Amino acid sequence: MFDTKIAIVVRDDLATWQKLNVSSFLTGGLVAQTSGLIGEPYIDRAGNHYHALPIQPIIILTADQVTLSAIHRRSLEREVKSCLYVEEMFATGYDQLNRATFARFAPDDAKVVGIALRAEKKIVDKITKGAKMHP
Repeated sequence: MFDTKIAIVVRDDLATWQKLNVSSFLTGGLVAQTSGLIGEPYIDRAGNHYHALPIQPIIILTADQVTLSAIHRRSLEREVKSCLYVEEMFATGYDQLNRATFARFAPDDAKVVGIALRAEKKIVDKITKGAKMHP
């Protein structure tokens, strides 16, 4: 049905609230940067209006730190733009400080806790190799 795949990979040792937080931030980043990803608003039988949702499924995967670092590296090597969340961002409270914290790291020393990407299905599968479906 879709030529592309959306995958979010979160680090497997995070607390549940952290996994949810990272997933929501990364989803927001993908949606903001990907035109045509959002469908039409929803309307229930009673006529109540709701915000639109993404048009395709988002797969949530989990991986350990080593695998997440490899996924990050593979996304850069394949030039697939991604959304990234590093561990130190949990200690910040707003966007400007998040970006300043993020800028202190490079791919070789970033403690990635989550990554989201959307690309051709086969490419996403190759990049996310080693990650597992979230339980």
